[in-house]
Amino acid sequence: MNDYIKTVIQAIIQGLTEFLPVSSSGHLSVAQHFMGAGGESLSMSVFLHMGTLLAVLVSFREAVFGIIREFFLTVADAFTGKFSWREMNGDRRMMFMVIIGTLPLFPAVFFKDYLTAPAADGDIIFEGCAFIFTAMVLFMADSCVKGVKKPENMKIKDAVTVGVFQCIALFPGVSRSGSTISSGLFCGLSRKTAVTFSFMLGIPAILGASLLEMKEIAGGESAAEGYNPVSMGIGFVIAAIVGIFAIKFVKMLIKKEKFKIFAVYTLTLGIACVGWGVFETVTGISVKL
Repeated sequence: MNDYIKTVIQAIIQGLTEFLPVSSSGHLSVAQHFMGAGGESLSMSVFLHMGTLLAVLVSFREAVFGIIREFFLTVADAFTGKFSWREMNGDRRMMFMVIIGTLPLFPAVFFKDYLTAPAADGDIIFEGCAFIFTAMVLFMADSCVKGVKKPENMKIKDAVTVGVFQCIALFPGVSRSGSTISSGLFCGLSRKTAVTFSFMLGIPAILGASLLEMKEIAGGESAAEGYNPVSMGIGFVIAAIVGIFAIKFVKMLIKKEKFKIFAVYTLTLGIACVGWGVFETVTGISVKL
């Protein structure tokens, strides 16, 4: 398969599945399995992640600017003695909740290779099981009682819970957005707040993943290995554009309480992946595009 076609396919998958609650890592792993790729180069992965990061910044620019503004105001209040934990507006509390929710990722970094190893194990059985897990979480989220908590009402335990679910999503096939939005709903957040917090929490997660990949490139893989500036640029742009539309789609469906669509999809995909993986293992037949 032509390298540019592979780039376009991977960029579309990354842009869509990074934000739709269906797992980007799982879909990329399955796509690479059938394309005969052992995983895209780290250089390409960085560009795809940067594209999806741009999509979040554009789609949630008001929330991002609000958090940045509150950061500087918080520093000023701390120096003047005006800071109060109990009296915070939504943007300021959201800022602190994002910081707290990101903390569980730090110890997970030490186990990153073990968590992501199933994506390169040669079969798609693990990914299939992870898709089924994602489907179960989405089914429960779609059925839970509507929450009413807004950003200013969030508690530390809410941020920690969502942060832990984000760590679970390091497994390929477990959706980061699906896990974090669902856990937010489990905590009683309103649907709008759960979506906003999920994507705000995704900014440091995506940025951190990109920085780790850059470190791996510097420490191992040659930056020039498989490097094609045109291909990287195409991947970045497509991932960003597709990501923006994917975010709009998620916002629309969460308002209409139709998360079950993704639950049915991931359940079907999970069963298919497990079935095909078992078939390949038993017969030794492997189909590559």
